[in-house]
Amino acid sequence: PRAPFGGSSYMDREDSLVAASTSANVNITNTGDGRRQGRYYIREQQELASSACEPLLTRATTGQGGGGRVVISAAAAGQATAAPCCVDDDDIQEESRPKSSVYLQAPKRQEMEEEDERTLQHIETYIEKCICIGIICLKWFLLRQRIRKIVEHKYFDQGILVLIIISSGTLALEDKHLSERPTLMRTLDVLDTIFTIIFSLEMIFKWMAFGMRRYFGNIWSWLDFVIVMVGLINLMASIFGTGKIQALKTMRTLRAMRGLRPLRALQRFQGMRVVVNALIQAIPSIFNVLLVCLIFWLIFSIMGVQMFGGKFWRCISPETGEMVSYEQAANKFECLERNLTWSNPQINFDNVLNAYLALFQVATFKGWISIMDSAADSRMRDEQPVREANIYMYFYFVFFVIFGSFFTLNLFIGVIIDNFNEQKKKTGGSLEIFMTDDQKKYYHAMKKMRTKRPTKAMTRPKFKFQAYMFDLTTNKKFDLAIMLIIGLNMFVMALEHYGQSQELSQALENLNLVFIGIFTLECVCKVFAMRHYYFREPWNMFDFIVVNLSILGVMTQNVANYFVSPTLLRVVRIIKVGRSLRLVRSAKGVRTLLFALAMSLPALFNICLLLFLVMFIYAIFGMSLFMNVRKRAGIDETFNFETFTSSIIVLFQISTSAAWDMVLDPLMDEENDCQKPDPENNIVGTCGNKGIAIFYLVSYVIVTYLIIINMYIAVILENYSQAIEDVTNLTDDDYEMYYEIWQKFDPNGTQYLPFEKLSDFVDALEDPLRIPKPNELVLAGLDINIYEGNQCYCVDILDALTKHFFIQKGIDIQVNEHLQRVQSELHETPFVRVTTTYLLRREHYCARIIQNWWRKRRRERGD
Repeated sequence: PRAPFGGSSYMDREDSLVAASTSANVNITNTGDGRRQGRYYIREQQELASSACEPLLTRATTGQGGGGRVVISAAAAGQATAAPCCVDDDDIQEESRPKSSVYLQAPKRQEMEEEDERTLQHIETYIEKCICIGIICLKWFLLRQRIRKIVEHKYFDQGILVLIIISSGTLALEDKHLSERPTLMRTLDVLDTIFTIIFSLEMIFKWMAFGMRRYFGNIWSWLDFVIVMVGLINLMASIFGTGKIQALKTMRTLRAMRGLRPLRALQRFQGMRVVVNALIQAIPSIFNVLLVCLIFWLIFSIMGVQMFGGKFWRCISPETGEMVSYEQAANKFECLERNLTWSNPQINFDNVLNAYLALFQVATFKGWISIMDSAADSRMRDEQPVREANIYMYFYFVFFVIFGSFFTLNLFIGVIIDNFNEQKKKTGGSLEIFMTDDQKKYYHAMKKMRTKRPTKAMTRPKFKFQAYMFDLTTNKKFDLAIMLIIGLNMFVMALEHYGQSQELSQALENLNLVFIGIFTLECVCKVFAMRHYYFREPWNMFDFIVVNLSILGVMTQNVANYFVSPTLLRVVRIIKVGRSLRLVRSAKGVRTLLFALAMSLPALFNICLLLFLVMFIYAIFGMSLFMNVRKRAGIDETFNFETFTSSIIVLFQISTSAAWDMVLDPLMDEENDCQKPDPENNIVGTCGNKGIAIFYLVSYVIVTYLIIINMYIAVILENYSQAIEDVTNLTDDDYEMYYEIWQKFDPNGTQYLPFEKLSDFVDALEDPLRIPKPNELVLAGLDINIYEGNQCYCVDILDALTKHFFIQKGIDIQVNEHLQRVQSELHETPFVRVTTTYLLRREHYCARIIQNWWRKRRRERGD
């Protein structure tokens, strides 16, 4: 709202200004300093923040004679609240400004010749109006503050999100069969009205809380605004009955626009918002690819129109719907003379737009064989096609597939992957900005080191038999034997098939019991030997659960057959297949790839949510626009747009580009090919809409098949490249190996190792961290810190071995200030450094030199 005196909206003022209170006292005093100053101060009576007590407005002018200062001190009734002022320089109209050098908010300095009395009279006149402004401002501001607290409450957005989900669910119920359920129809209408009112109030509240400029400065708010306005238009149309006017057929389309309502959930789901923001940043690149496709395909479209325009017409038998032979009707005139149908397929090259659609089908390899056959069979216009009469036209499609499909469409994948890589560089850690590629590798290695710490080793039992079982179960050969048995178990389970003989079934059942016995014995031995340490390992917990389920399945198999479906009993056997995952533990490369895939699951889940949201919106539009089309080609009893479930099935199929051309064909049926709608007789008709159908399906294929599905490829390729880089560099498995062997040298988990054991420890490690003996010179070159008590810190040793690994790979690690900062956090220890392996080696070398010199001197002296 406008403030008094023609001012602009106060919503755009700075919140740091102070507004007038509910009552004000005006005092006019003379400063006596020969300068005429006009200053208005509006202060709170109660204690507020210091920023709330700053001068509201300051305007100084120079005049003749004495000076005056106007002070407005306000005392708020009740609790005082700081508020922005409604008045700015434009709020004082020219005719109401006092013609004096002392006036409120004067825009320019000017010499005044009027007397001081006249000047003060103008000031008092304006003060009365300013007090009214203060009262209005305060009340309006207090209302805004209360609304803002509501809007910014943590449960407000959550509640709106719940309402969006519920309202979207109600849209899914508006299917073809809704007219048969009047109660549900009335309920949905009432709910739609309620949701529209609530969302409208939400928008108004945000206008009042944040102001117009801030609200419309957010692109997500624009999306909310458009969707809410569509809902309001639909509501007004239903209230005034304009939706039934024949001239307003667009109301059906506007009602379908409610399908955009789920888009409001985007800004409230952080995962989807991240994906959408990534897509928004990729829009310029994607648009460039589309532009390249349009320009490149335009050449083939013009060529297609020139070669095939009007030549796809054919003579069709109205009884069978099949094309008659050339002998029965050689041209259009003979076809019509025999009371046959001269028909043109909906996919043709009669104009450039139709040619684009035909080429899009060819590029996606859906229905392109029939298009190519029609082109190869074409002759002159108004002549019946003949099999391969124009056989050289095959080359046209071969060249287009190579250049128009293999090259241009695959640009989408390249653009999306390249955009993801660019965003990764831009959103990299703040430290990585100042690092070279080699330094980044070392930095990532240090981050992995930071997550690892040595733990107390599993103690060997003192009981003799228990100690023997401990040595047996922790032996690598024992694990290797169990892995071999797991492989045999998987092979035996794979032999089971439908229709197998009774003898084979019995043999497989006996072998299954043998394997269960072996795995049970393994579990018992490990629990007996390792005690409570057994349950610290996740793989052991998995084995324990599988073994218990297997035993339970065998014990209850005969009893459960009478009460439970045999299919449910096989679930236990299926769970046992998961035991094969233990084989992955010994395959380092496969384990790294699986770990990379697991790391990409959150991103893939976000993309999956976005794909479902797009499918949901298109399903709502599909039900609204095509629920009544006749069933033929790709539309049948299962794949149709009559219900939400069937619509989702169709759209999921089309997202893989499967048979989308078959679905498009019946949706393009015009009034001549279907039953026309007759509102007077309550006949909805079975016609589609060619223009809407083409835009609907082509846009869906582009958004899902060419963009969103390719985002899966981009994420997987990114994680795959990261996994390959990890395989060639140090991985988490290497650090786990380091700490597993560390436990043997430091069973109490002190994180320190005597220097005397350092050589044996690095020799006991596995590649790539192992330094075989003799390694004294190499350890001296690593310059590892040695602390009080001649102890070496585990992280110092690991860091030195990591640097040694990168040096062996030819990677130059230059530690800058940023890496030093990370190193200082990584190498924190309560002990004081005494020396290093390098200095200690030098000391030993110097000691030997001195010792040899001393011995030589003694021999020379004859001692």
